[in-house]
Amino acid sequence: MLDRFLIIDIIKNALIEDMNAGDLSSNLIDNEKLGSAAITAKEDGIVSGISVAKETFRFIDEDIKFTSLKEDGENVFKGEDIIIIEGKLISILKAERVALNFLQRMSGIATKAKMYAEKVSKYNVKIVDTRKTTPGLRILEKYSVRIGGCYNHRYNLSDGVMIKDNHIKALGGIKSAVQKAKSLVPHTSRVEVEVSNLLEVQEAIDSNADIIMLDNMNLEDMKKAVEMINKKCIVEASGNVTLNTVEGVASVGVDIISVGELTHSVKSLDLSLNIKG
Repeated sequence: MLDRFLIIDIIKNALIEDMNAGDLSSNLIDNEKLGSAAITAKEDGIVSGISVAKETFRFIDEDIKFTSLKEDGENVFKGEDIIIIEGKLISILKAERVALNFLQRMSGIATKAKMYAEKVSKYNVKIVDTRKTTPGLRILEKYSVRIGGCYNHRYNLSDGVMIKDNHIKALGGIKSAVQKAKSLVPHTSRVEVEVSNLLEVQEAIDSNADIIMLDNMNLEDMKKAVEMINKKCIVEASGNVTLNTVEGVASVGVDIISVGELTHSVKSLDLSLNIKG
């Protein structure tokens, strides 16, 4: 569930961006003219962002009546109505684009996440997102990943230590990087290290890393790495994973697969708002 106080500034800033000097088109409409509108799916997908759309309309006009016909996580099919909005037409139209932008983007992410979750449903593995999110919208995008049936990786840089290739270079190697991390971070934080070959896998094992990320490794090497690690720590696979390749990655026995595509290049779900009267 998205808490209102976490999303209200995101909505406010989006509305300011969309009409910082007012809505020149909607202001042509009589301020007291009432009507209704429906948000309708133009393709099949998974709904996400109902509460965000609701708050967008309510931010413009608290008197708008908002009726949700679907809940986050439900399937929607082409031609189905998702939401009915009733009230002043001027208010409905002022909020229309921003509400749709949120709802389309979030539903597109949830739909893609559902596809990934279904691809690996027979394996004991979690699909997680990354920090490759739209600036300012991370909380909405990561929420939608969960709605679609996948999981979240770190929310931000404070959530855990991830020692990547550039950190390793700056700190003089995997062993020294992991040792320094374990000596400085709170005991509640895990230390993850990124590796790209089997020699680095062994070094990460010897360094007692909590999580080892296999970055852009082929399936044969990933399988060998899983055998080498032998459940001594959590194993994550990462790097250009797609719907076509994710099942193969899952089959080698990793615990986690991180997928940037869940947020960085997802297609928004096609939705429309139409005035009914």
